Amino acid sequence: MHITVDTIIGDILRQETDAAAFFREAGMHCIECPAARGETIAEACAVHGMDAEQFAAAFNARFATK
Repeated sequence: MHITVDTIIGDILRQETDAAAFFREAGMHCIECPAARGETIAEACAVHGMDAEQFAAAFNARFATK
């Protein structure tokens, strides 16, 4: 799965079974919250003080072979 900063977190979690662990490792422990599932990567990163482009790149690198 390839994501962008505009990808919705809930869509990622439904499509990539190991994504929840990636989010937690990155410090986003609130991904189980229903409100967080409707956020984009950009919105979630803004709340957590993270660079959304870097987060998306790291996610895509980790899950590139799937």
